[in-house]
Amino acid sequence: MRVGKKDVSAVLPKRRRGAHKGDYGRLLVVGGGSRYVGAPALVGLAALRSGVDLAIIAAPEKAAWTINSFSPDLITIKLPCRDLEPTALSELRNEFKLSTAVVVGPGLGTLAKTRDAVIELSRALKEAHPNLPALFDADGLKALASERSLPQGMHWVLTPHAREFELLTGVDLPADINGRAQQVKAAAKELGCTVLLKAWVDIIASPAGEVKLNYTGNPGMTVGGTGDVLAGIVGTFLAQGVEPFKATVAGAWACGQAGDLCLREKGNEFVASDLLDKLPEVFRKVEGGR
Repeated sequence: MRVGKKDVSAVLPKRRRGAHKGDYGRLLVVGGGSRYVGAPALVGLAALRSGVDLAIIAAPEKAAWTINSFSPDLITIKLPCRDLEPTALSELRNEFKLSTAVVVGPGLGTLAKTRDAVIELSRALKEAHPNLPALFDADGLKALASERSLPQGMHWVLTPHAREFELLTGVDLPADINGRAQQVKAAAKELGCTVLLKAWVDIIASPAGEVKLNYTGNPGMTVGGTGDVLAGIVGTFLAQGVEPFKATVAGAWACGQAGDLCLREKGNEFVASDLLDKLPEVFRKVEGGR
C-alpha cells in the first residue's frame, strides 16, 4: 500500500488552547562524538520543526557545546566523555524518565566503547523503560547488529539504508521492490519492531506484517543528513504518542515531501538543513486538507 497525505493528517495532533510546554512531546537525542556533531543537531532541529515541544540532545561534552552554538532552541546534556562510553550513561537515567521518546545513534561513531555504550543503553531502556518509544539510526543501528534480540517486543523503530539493513539482518536485498518489501516485512517480524528501509522507495514494515511504500523524495536526498531529518520527524510523532508504524509511515512521507519542495526550488544541489525550513510548509498543507 502506498503512503499518502492522509497518513500524516491522521497523526498530526490538534493543538489545545490550554496546552502547556511538554504536552506535545519531549524528545531525547543521544548522539554526536569527536568526529560528528551536525547529525544530532539536525535531528533536534527537525523535531522542533515538526512540532515537538522540547528537543534535548545528550552528547559528549565538546560536541554538546558545539551543538549549542548551532541554535538557541536546542537543549544539550553534556556527557563527561569525548565519545560515548558506558561510564557516561548514568547521566541519562533521569532523562529517560522525563522523555516521551528517544532517538539513538546520529553521529555517535563506531568505536568499540561507543558500541558497548549503545548496547548497555538499549538494555537499560528495555529493562527499566519498556514503554518508552525509541528510534535507532546510523551508528546506533550498527551497534544493535550484534544484539538482534534486543528490539524484540519493544516500541522501537529501526531506520537502516540498504548496507545497514544487510548488516543488521545478514540478508542481501534484491533489486525489485516486491522482493525488498518481503525482506523488510520478514526483518520486522524477526526483530519484533518497526523497520524503515531508506531507499528510492522507502519500505516500512511492522512486526504484525503491515507494509507500506513511500514514493516521496528524490535523488537529491542522497546528501548527508537527510536521514537525521527523517529521524527527527519520526521521533516527534513517537514523542507525541503515535504508535511506531504509523509514526514512521508519516515521517517518511513528510521528509520526502520536504525534499521534493527543496528540489523544485534549488534543483539537486540542496543540503539537509534546507529541509528544515520546508517542514512547516509540508505540515501546513496537510493540516489545510483535513
